Amino acid sequence: MKELAIHPGSKVDLDQWDTGNKLGLEKDGAKGLLEKHRKKLEELQYRLYAERKQALLIVLQGMDTSGKDGVIRHIFSGVNPQGCHVVSFKKPSDEELSHDFLWRIHAHVPAKGMITIFNRSHYEDVLAAFVHNLVPAEKRATRYRQINDFEKYLSENGVKILKFFLHLGRKEQGLRLAERLKDASKRWKFNAADEKERKLWKDYAKAYEKALAQCSAPRAPWYVIPSDHKWVRNAAVSHILTRTLEEMNPRI
Repeated sequence: MKELAIHPGSKVDLDQWDTGNKLGLEKDGAKGLLEKHRKKLEELQYRLYAERKQALLIVLQGMDTSGKDGVIRHIFSGVNPQGCHVVSFKKPSDEELSHDFLWRIHAHVPAKGMITIFNRSHYEDVLAAFVHNLVPAEKRATRYRQINDFEKYLSENGVKILKFFLHLGRKEQGLRLAERLKDASKRWKFNAADEKERKLWKDYAKAYEKALAQCSAPRAPWYVIPSDHKWVRNAAVSHILTRTLEEMNPRI
């Protein structure tokens, strides 16, 4: 966990983080760890739901094809759906745009006893919004501060926050986009806009570096997860997740 965590106040250079890092794991061993973590997660989620005193918010961010859906599918397959909720944030609606940028986010914060997974999140408002210049430059620093204040507020009200940046290499992304076109069962995932966003890779990398550096805190840490190997990604996220729930120690 220490190896993958962004330390508060540190400068972030994503080029220094190896997207193909196997973290000392072999594929079979990583799959065994994932299965072990899934069983533990079932038990811990049951205790969290029964206790109804704490909540867990999981934020998943990453470039296109980095595996946000895959993490949810592989790690949470055995979790009781009564105690787990997934929210995917798309382009804001007209109603959402008429409010502050955190308005639509706060409505989906987990209740006590619940786990909520944000598949993309409030960080889109300091990522895509910044890359496409949808927010004036003078408001950018304000948004980082507001996000930190928001997460502090949630933490002080019993919500534990885990944030995962699924760090994918550009070459690997190209292979995965090509696979979507070749595989009829995955073709529905392909969007022509993905290629346009891919051309902005460096801009997104800079935006992520800024967000990770500005918004990682002990109460809401960012973890950079090497994601070129899906089995490494799943093992790492599941390990951090179960360790965090063990530290939360929900009691029935």
